[in-house]
Amino acid sequence: MSNLYPFVKIRRDLHKIPELGYQEWKTQRYLLDYIETLPNERIEIKPWKTGIFVKVNGTAPTKTIGYRADIDGLPIEEETDYGFSSEHKGNMHACGHDFHMSIALGVLTYFVQNPINDNLLFIFQPAEEGPGGALPMLESEIMKEWKPDTILALHIAPEYPIGTIATREGLLFANTSELFIDLKGRGGHAAYPHQTNDMIIAACTLVSQLQTIIARNVDPLDSAVVTIGKMTGGTVQNIIAEKARLEGTIRTLSVESMQKVKQRIEALVHGIEVGFQCEVNIDYGAMYHQVYNHHELTREFIDFTKNATDVKVIECREAMTGEDFGYMLRDIPGFMFWLGVDSEYGLHHSKLAPKEDAIEIAINLLTKYIVYTTEN
Repeated sequence: MSNLYPFVKIRRDLHKIPELGYQEWKTQRYLLDYIETLPNERIEIKPWKTGIFVKVNGTAPTKTIGYRADIDGLPIEEETDYGFSSEHKGNMHACGHDFHMSIALGVLTYFVQNPINDNLLFIFQPAEEGPGGALPMLESEIMKEWKPDTILALHIAPEYPIGTIATREGLLFANTSELFIDLKGRGGHAAYPHQTNDMIIAACTLVSQLQTIIARNVDPLDSAVVTIGKMTGGTVQNIIAEKARLEGTIRTLSVESMQKVKQRIEALVHGIEVGFQCEVNIDYGAMYHQVYNHHELTREFIDFTKNATDVKVIECREAMTGEDFGYMLRDIPGFMFWLGVDSEYGLHHSKLAPKEDAIEIAINLLTKYIVYTTEN
């Protein structure tokens, strides 16, 4: 059994207690209970809402290196065969944040036990899945006091095999925005449609029109996505619906395209209001900045990993994935990378089953790389 087995157990413990954004009180308590078992001569701990900042003071610091791990779960009913499946009905760690936390604790433990010259700042961030914890943590007084000079993070990747990491210089993840559209008209009896403004028809028309944005308003050499994943409306089969709601997501590879897509959505919505004599409201919900990897730091990491470890490195393409770590990279030089976990089922799936061997691989890689950065 590997001497890193405790972090596999930690992952399983955390997998049992997934909590949604800013509700991660049990998760925070578990993390604090573990961190408080470590030698405390060089550790400073500051909780922030349901998250935690942990600073490990170096022996002769010239800089601070940041490492971020997200801690929230998703509102998904788990369907794995785990003996340690979720104890919180309707919630699941279906995006690998249980892995992210256990890896961060492994790296933290190593550097508490093996001091280095520079300071380290571990950020256990809530609400990555929504409404977004990275930006308010970045703007917090604690971050202003302890702000790192560089920062890094990882995300599990079910599609890559164990022992593989993937990243790239520049754009890694897209700009993303939630999209909620509420339509309100005049409902009534199905026998008298001429006395109503049917919001089912209005919503269906708008969904069709939204699909023209990518085809006709975005440069074909650019990339963007507008997806409506949920539509609700009406109450019973013989009543014309007074209200309808669309829920979706917008994803673009540039800030400019995000602005253009939103402008086009607003224009189409105005047309629906006029054409169907109804009221339509748009809520963009949580909006995440693109994950843009610092070129020199990412290249250094790729070269180090190729030359100094047994891990296979793939220089991947950008993805339409959303990640609020992008806000931290907007203000602090750093990068994110994919960690292969070889799962048949993908992120946000009720049967996601990442292989736990990846935990040891990630801890070993990160500790070696951080040591390297302090020595060079």
